[in-house]
Amino acid sequence: MSKSQYETYGPYGHDASVHPAETPPYGRYGDTYRPAYEAQAYFVTEPAVPRQVASVPEAVTPEPPVPAVPAVPAEAGRRAAHRRRARRTERPEAAVRRLLPRVLVVAFLAGGTTAFVAKDKAVELSVDGRPRTLHTFADDVTELLAEEGVAVGAHDVVAPAPGTALASGDEVAVRYGRPVRLTLDGHRREVWTTAHTVDEALEQMGVRAEGAYLSASRSQRIGRAGLALDVRTERAVTIMADGRARTIRTNAATVREVVEEAGITLHGQDTTSVSPDSFPRDGQTVTVLRITGAKEVREEAIPFQVRRTEDPSLFTGTEVVERPGQPGLRRVTYFQRTVNGVKQTPRRERSEVVRRPRTQLVKVGTKPHPPSVRGADHLNWKGLAACESGGRPDAVDPSGTYGGLYQFDTRTWHALGGTGRPQDAPAAEQTYRAKKLYMRQGESPWPHCGARLHG
Repeated sequence: MSKSQYETYGPYGHDASVHPAETPPYGRYGDTYRPAYEAQAYFVTEPAVPRQVASVPEAVTPEPPVPAVPAVPAEAGRRAAHRRRARRTERPEAAVRRLLPRVLVVAFLAGGTTAFVAKDKAVELSVDGRPRTLHTFADDVTELLAEEGVAVGAHDVVAPAPGTALASGDEVAVRYGRPVRLTLDGHRREVWTTAHTVDEALEQMGVRAEGAYLSASRSQRIGRAGLALDVRTERAVTIMADGRARTIRTNAATVREVVEEAGITLHGQDTTSVSPDSFPRDGQTVTVLRITGAKEVREEAIPFQVRRTEDPSLFTGTEVVERPGQPGLRRVTYFQRTVNGVKQTPRRERSEVVRRPRTQLVKVGTKPHPPSVRGADHLNWKGLAACESGGRPDAVDPSGTYGGLYQFDTRTWHALGGTGRPQDAPAAEQTYRAKKLYMRQGESPWPHCGARLHG
């Protein structure tokens, strides 16, 4: 083709006047030709596996989504065209090997999704009366409570028990224990309950609430910290007063309150057979004691003491009162109480000394007894003593002149060596001095009884 023709028709023989635009050189915009089947395979990506709603177990990790294909630059387009020409010539076996990994990945994801769905369970969890439905992969109750952060203690109740296997549709209930510091009819103890209200707690503990006194309302809720509860059940108590018995049903805290509820009034020193502040028991009988009393003053003697001292001038066994003792005087105040008309033993309240006692002084003889009196030992001295004094060493005649076993007068007694009064001397000394008198005067000192000496 001549130059004029080239200029006229262009490089491809077209009329340049018809197509005045310059034809760009090959490869400036890359290879833009795509067969229909390749273009669809190249630009369309595989769909990502849908994400599950529930949490993913450790054994299954979903594939991340495939990113979108960016725009292809010119140089990459030429390389892609070369690969397409090589792909058209590869064998079917190679194509199968190239597609097999994708098929296996899709199958693995489908199987993992099935296992994922099979382990998911819908259960209802109720914690202290607040239920909620949730999905879980826990195998048993213990794992479920751990997943939900529910801690339980020794006094809490879990149903079913921890460790029980879970299945979809199961219900798990947790009830927290609450301490109740219970005072039941005067006895204090601490109990644990899972009840939410006082009424439920009483029912759990088996306490009869009908007619009972409660320190808290039956509808009051029991918090996790618990509460103190005073319960006094209804009891039957019999009151005996003024000759009459009254039986009442009461939930009073003290015997005094029961007496008041029975319409009985205590006056002055009145009291009850048990402490008025004690707790009334069921079936108990309480007697009201009507008490009256008055003070009584009495004067009582205070015994005197006796102090003895030895005297060598007196025969052994002889005691002589040197100074007689004198009793003292004490004034004592007693309270005489009468209970229900019966006098009680007087109670001593106060004592004061009016006069102190005087000690009695006594001399005790230590002198050995004299030897027997020759010529008089064989006589019947017992018979004489029985006739004169009735055998009593301390005998004194009505006039007070004569005394002792043998009725000595004081002058004769002293003349025979005796001291003090004859009736205060021992019997042996009296007999000894009677023998001496006999040796001096014979039977004449005893004109009426002397004959007994020979009887």
